[in-house]
Amino acid sequence: MDEPEKRRPLVVEIKRNALDDGPGIRTTIFFKGCPLACVWCQNPEAIRTYPEIVYSPDDCLLCGACASICPEGTIDLERRPQTIDRTRCRRGGSCTAVCPGKAIRLVGRYYTPAELAGIASRDLTFYENSGGGVTLSGGEPTLYPRYLEPLLQALQFKRIHINLETCGHYHRPVFERYILPYLDMIYFDIKLFAPEDHLRHTGRDNRRIRDNFKALLRSGRVPVLPRVPLIPGITDTAKNLSGIASFLKGLGLRKAALLPYNPLWVPKIDRLGHAGSYRCDRWMTPEELERCAAHFDGFGLEKF
Repeated sequence: MDEPEKRRPLVVEIKRNALDDGPGIRTTIFFKGCPLACVWCQNPEAIRTYPEIVYSPDDCLLCGACASICPEGTIDLERRPQTIDRTRCRRGGSCTAVCPGKAIRLVGRYYTPAELAGIASRDLTFYENSGGGVTLSGGEPTLYPRYLEPLLQALQFKRIHINLETCGHYHRPVFERYILPYLDMIYFDIKLFAPEDHLRHTGRDNRRIRDNFKALLRSGRVPVLPRVPLIPGITDTAKNLSGIASFLKGLGLRKAALLPYNPLWVPKIDRLGHAGSYRCDRWMTPEELERCAAHFDGFGLEKF
């Protein structure tokens, strides 16, 4: 059993009326915890398995309520923007309860599988009319296979379409036992082709990811859409994109989703108090996107 499975899974966000995480109108559930630590992670608040304190200086009223209630004395409003001494913070959340401006928030809440199924079921009519459903995202939902099974069973019982967004770094026998039987679709991220590059930028090499991807395709049990995040200076190189395109073509695939770089994650790491080793504050230009797409055109792959 993986270590995170011993913890109670936490949820970062439940996003209703989502339109970008699968077909139709969806409810996307973002789980906290991921086996990778991508330096460009779009949801850095979902990497760690434990609750975290988020501090937004622009929303702070400087009232001092948080500092007066913190049992560890880790908050100093004169020390902005690094107001919280995170080396001593125990993330108890008492400060978040008294903040009138919601400048300090606790990220990560536990729901029972039944609670999540109930929330997701509120929009059944929208799913039915739009061909939508529920998407499990994160972080990495597959960290919690035994927790997910009753949730997936409840959703399947109500005939809700289920999509999984995954980085692919999961223990295959457990995944195939507790998760795969209930899925209708999988969005599978293929980030970097070379194992050494994958290790450098995500903290792990991609051998398990590749093996899991191939096994999914061989099984034919569920439609799989590979997704390639385009990260300036990291994944958008000619060598990487050509390698991925050749890899996908060699497996008989005809479609891939290219995910243009989104810089909106950058302020998140500041609010979390993380330093970060990569920083790019701009959107990709149309010319950059065309250049990236051209590498897949050469292999006859249809792009989304």
